[in-house]
Amino acid sequence: MASDRETPEAAATPNLVWHAPALARAQREKNNGHRGAVVWLTGLPGSGKSTVAHAAEESLHRSGFKTAVLDGDNIRHGLCADLGFSVADRNENIRRVGEVAKLFLELGIVVFVALVSPLRSARENVRRSMPDGDFIEIFCDCPLAVCRQRDPKGMYAQAERGLIPEFTGISAPYEAPIDRALILKTAAESVEESVSRVSRFLLGKLGRVSAVEN
Repeated sequence: MASDRETPEAAATPNLVWHAPALARAQREKNNGHRGAVVWLTGLPGSGKSTVAHAAEESLHRSGFKTAVLDGDNIRHGLCADLGFSVADRNENIRRVGEVAKLFLELGIVVFVALVSPLRSARENVRRSMPDGDFIEIFCDCPLAVCRQRDPKGMYAQAERGLIPEFTGISAPYEAPIDRALILKTAAESVEESVSRVSRFLLGKLGRVSAVEN
């Protein structure tokens, strides 16, 4: 098992000192009965990320897992309310969500992140900030035409009228993940099928109390 987060090499200011937690992550995972993980769902707007994340969280919760969801829209109502959609702001949004996800990870919780996170480099920065194997990337692979047809929030229609600048899939790029753990074909499979695949994968990977190392 990977060790807990190590002391950062350089603090934000010279007067900051990293305070090591009294409880190690392994202790928390043993108490929870399973390993922690960051399950990062990425894909175009309307590809089903939030729907799958919340349903998969509910499925794991019923199996006794400690879980949480960080939803991209909800995060932008609070923690990232000051950010726009430029490349710099998107990268900062992803960085902040990644830092919050790491806090859940250190508590031994399975945290689902539902975030467009369009740029591969920004997602890889989050992956590199975590111990190997703790960042599980899931690609909600849905054709743009289907996402536009769904348009659950009416955002594609607004973007096409020029009302939403830098909208992913219309006026801003999306880079599909390469090192993904799962690909969900959310246009071809039902929500139940996608959730079943995610749940089976995580149950096999994260183990139960007997598999958690001391």
